[in-house]
Amino acid sequence: METTLFDLKSGEEAVIKNLKGGAEFQKKLRSLNLRRGKMIRKVTAEPFHGPVVVEIDNTEIAIGMNMAKKIVVEASESESD
Repeated sequence: METTLFDLKSGEEAVIKNLKGGAEFQKKLRSLNLRRGKMIRKVTAEPFHGPVVVEIDNTEIAIGMNMAKKIVVEASESESD
């Protein structure tokens, strides 16, 4: 199911599907190694519109809430029924 990085629950993993933004936005995300097809895990979201902390390639980074809302992801189906 596709959603945004912002909407993931803490601890949830997903694959980056799309980056909704202009050239500068995409350049900034590429510099942080946030690219289409990469696996990402949401660590936490700070309250009061604070940053969203994510883990990618064993590195934690903080990105703004509005940036997280522009990163379309597909949550991984790691749990079995």
